[in-house]
Amino acid sequence: MDLFELGPDKSTHTPEQNPAAVAPAPLAERMRPRTLTEFLGQEHIVGKDRFLRGVLKNKELCSMILWGPPGTGKTTLSRILAVCSGARYVELSAVSSGVKEIRAVIKDARDHKARGQKTLLFMDEIHRFNKAQQDAFLHSVEDGTLTLIGATTENPSFELNGPLLSRCRVIVLKALEEEVLSEIISRAITDETRGLGEIKAEVEPAAVDFIVDQAQGDARAALNCLELSYMITAADKTGVKHITTEAAREALQKKVLRYDKGAEEHYNVISAFIKSMRASDADAALYWLARMIEAGEDPLFIVRRMIIFASEDIGNADPQALSTAVAVKAALEFIGMPEGWIPMAQAATYLATAPKSNASYSAYKKAASDAREHGSLSVPMHLRNAPTSLMKKLGYSGGYKYPHNYEGAVVDQECLPEELSERSYYEPSERGYEKTILAMIKAKKERA
Repeated sequence: MDLFELGPDKSTHTPEQNPAAVAPAPLAERMRPRTLTEFLGQEHIVGKDRFLRGVLKNKELCSMILWGPPGTGKTTLSRILAVCSGARYVELSAVSSGVKEIRAVIKDARDHKARGQKTLLFMDEIHRFNKAQQDAFLHSVEDGTLTLIGATTENPSFELNGPLLSRCRVIVLKALEEEVLSEIISRAITDETRGLGEIKAEVEPAAVDFIVDQAQGDARAALNCLELSYMITAADKTGVKHITTEAAREALQKKVLRYDKGAEEHYNVISAFIKSMRASDADAALYWLARMIEAGEDPLFIVRRMIIFASEDIGNADPQALSTAVAVKAALEFIGMPEGWIPMAQAATYLATAPKSNASYSAYKKAASDAREHGSLSVPMHLRNAPTSLMKKLGYSGGYKYPHNYEGAVVDQECLPEELSERSYYEPSERGYEKTILAMIKAKKERA
């Protein structure tokens, strides 16, 4: 038999796969691929000559972290790996398990290892364990007592500790492409054993397109929507259920945007928003702004980033940018949501199309570097305050030139510490208002 045709029904370590046992399960569970041949998508890891294909062929498991969005096949792959390798399979979830359960699995794995049998532990949502709990895996993974496959939707770099990551290969799964989701839906419709084929369901092409679009690369979401659509659709006189786009829309109710305010996608989307404004792409800035607002992001978080952006990336090229961003905060606090998106959208387009300059931002970074490197340099005597007669006698403020007493309020007077007298931090661009500032600086130097 072809190695990649071996399914969980051939293993004593996974649930029985007979129709009677799986019939009550949801459609998404019934249609879960049982072999690598059935597994669709993720060609970059399971395709010919790819990593997991080689692992299965050689039956040599290694501990790994499967990182990817929901519904992309993490659990399914772990089960297929266990079956094809002949390993004993144990499945836990970090939501409902702790160190006690892990230690029990390790103890059993040690006993089975002594009898020559490998154990594969699949830990779902492993990112929910804290760093101390993750340490419970280290020794058993290191000495080969068990093979760990962790599944996570969050960036392992942020959520898993270094020692555990160093013992595991990180495998990245991608959101499923539309063609793959369409094929998964088609299989579910026609499969007479596990799908809807035996109960006569027809789905109009437009409904399939709608479900695929709404699923956002999530096979489970697509199959759940298909099943709900079937449940609310009445059969015709011949007993056939014709699933329409309207039925799918009613089943879904509302598209749920994938966005976790406390995890990586939160940072990805705000980064895309900032970088779109920096690139002067107002359309992209509006899209990413909408993604955050529609997903329920705290609008004040967005506005705070806009205020920072106004100074960091626009600065004196358009001094009005900072005022605009701060005004949005006031407007948002005054009118609240949902109408708050209106001034936010105005500000986003203003900031995106404004002339850009990071001269002030860069100037401060250089000045801060000198401040750290040179320590507390003495303030020049002519710049010091002299509130007492003694301080005046000591030379405080002596020789200070009051600019307003000079033509153009410009004087040739050094204001940096002597050690930094040759430094130049602020270098205005020739964009926007900074072009005027550049001319003013040039005129000052000429007068001096």
